[in-house]
Amino acid sequence: MAYLKSKLTSSLYATMSISFWGVSFVSTKAVLGKLDPYSLLVLRFGIGSLFLLLLLLVQRIRLKVSITYIPHLIVLGILGVFVHQVLQATALLTIDASSAGWLISFSPIFTVILSILFLNEKISMIKASGMILAITGVLLVTTTRSGQSFEFAMNIGFFLMILSTLNWAVYSVLLKSLRIPYPPLLVTFYMCLLGLILTTPFLIRNRGWESLSLLTNTEWAHLLFLGVFVSGIAYWYWGKALEGLEASKVSMFLYLEPITTLIAAVFLLQEKIFLISVTGGIIIIIGVIIVNGQLVPMLWSLFKIKRL
Repeated sequence: MAYLKSKLTSSLYATMSISFWGVSFVSTKAVLGKLDPYSLLVLRFGIGSLFLLLLLLVQRIRLKVSITYIPHLIVLGILGVFVHQVLQATALLTIDASSAGWLISFSPIFTVILSILFLNEKISMIKASGMILAITGVLLVTTTRSGQSFEFAMNIGFFLMILSTLNWAVYSVLLKSLRIPYPPLLVTFYMCLLGLILTTPFLIRNRGWESLSLLTNTEWAHLLFLGVFVSGIAYWYWGKALEGLEASKVSMFLYLEPITTLIAAVFLLQEKIFLISVTGGIIIIIGVIIVNGQLVPMLWSLFKIKRL
């Protein structure tokens, strides 16, 4: 009974993390009307760093790290926080939040490609077919409706969003290979702090503080959500989920992220959803599931639930 309760609790943590990350695209899109991407990120990283610091103090986790791992943290912070978030925030200036949610699910494909190129992993026909399927889904998502025909959207935002998925794949491979021996909460704090340091000069250059008075209470709520729940609680809960479930099972919750983004985009931003985008997103997820070799386990799990 205790074992089952632990599994359910870990699943809840994973679901909440994915929900926060999924809604983050909507909150970012909502604030970009008033703030430039860098000013938005300074506020988000500032709020996130302060919240993570409070969590570290409450849990009495030492802030000291060995000088040996400082270069590791800097590299991870630049890729996983600064570059990744700048790419996504800039992309959301010209694309819908729902499209961003679908495209981010393509990231595991790049992880597989990098593993093949640099970790000598072999590719099977099944993985190759899954990759082709996922790429087809990306092409559909980056297609817009024009009259009665569909045409490829030559939009820099789509390119930047796909680039961010490649960047996240590089970050994930590095994070796994570097093996920093510190609690995830501490690593996340220093990466968030580095993001704050790197984006602050852009805030000063753009005089971003002048736009703060234009923010409404709703937009400030979005910023607090991004700082506390997305940069703080989501990463914390993801680590707690990994404590109770295998990494492969936790990763399956990532497929819920674009769905939460879609729902939030419709209700909070009143975005119009095209059938071709939803179809493309579903195809991406199916392709990623095939590449990760999770299709059979997922079907078996659904079969057991149906029998129960």
